[in-house]
Amino acid sequence: MRLISPCLQTNARSGHPLKRLGDHRNTLPTPIFHLTETRPMTPTDTHPTKVAFIGGGNMASALIGGLIKVGTPSNDIKVIEPEPEARDRLEARFGVQTWGSPGSFLQECDLTVWAVKPQVFKEAALAAAQFCSHHLHLSVAAGIPTPSIAKWLGINRIVRAMPNTPALVGLGQTGLFATQEVSSIDKARIQDILSPTGQFLWVENEVLLDAVTALSGSGPAYVFYFIEALCQAGEHMGLSPATAKQLAIGTFAGASALASQSNESPSILRERVTSKGGTTFAALEHMREQDISQHIQNALFAAQLRAKELGEEFGK
Repeated sequence: MRLISPCLQTNARSGHPLKRLGDHRNTLPTPIFHLTETRPMTPTDTHPTKVAFIGGGNMASALIGGLIKVGTPSNDIKVIEPEPEARDRLEARFGVQTWGSPGSFLQECDLTVWAVKPQVFKEAALAAAQFCSHHLHLSVAAGIPTPSIAKWLGINRIVRAMPNTPALVGLGQTGLFATQEVSSIDKARIQDILSPTGQFLWVENEVLLDAVTALSGSGPAYVFYFIEALCQAGEHMGLSPATAKQLAIGTFAGASALASQSNESPSILRERVTSKGGTTFAALEHMREQDISQHIQNALFAAQLRAKELGEEFGK
């Protein structure tokens, strides 16, 4: 199965991706990922008996909440989080067991979820490695490649994931990559853990996770940025802040739902609401004059590059 179109593959290899993309502006890109459908999960599914989380931030909270929602006992979830206040919040919210540092209790678990910042991954991995050498490992840290994780942990049974923050409300998008040592049963376990957080997909080439990071991992921030701009414009035109916010968020939610449910491409949907000489046409013409599409692509390339740099900087 091909996961990336020829034009995008060429762009990735050339030093001038924007020029190459410009050659294809009037064509629809080939989908680069196969999206795996999520399914309802029951407590009888194949999720691990006990799960350890290294790091207790927002993404860990989303995954913990999903596990508990589908029947995982809270006392089967262990969390290592150095911040006492964060530990207190996790215990109060989920009833899970928390520790400030790794210990022999990790040996009871089947899977370790690495929900740490790239800057501290190596230190955390080296501290915990002796207790989780038999585990399946799931990393949600941006940029850190599987060879680095394998070197620190002394094990190659690793899945890398790039989720995004809408996972907190069950509407996340997660890209996944598995090493050769990860079995089909292991993959099923990972899918069971992630299914309550939204949709997921597998990529065959680990380097594509940098593209996932740029598009969907960082993507919610782009959407929030655009919503901010819409709200500000609405207020400048005389709308109240509450009215502008409702209209901006509702428009994004409605348009996204329409695009998701329609068989037509986003470009066709855009054309259907754009009458030549009308208000929408005036706005889009201004965006074209300012080359907004290219600026957005530039932003994603910058995010992709930074994801690669994180791996090079903190994956040593």
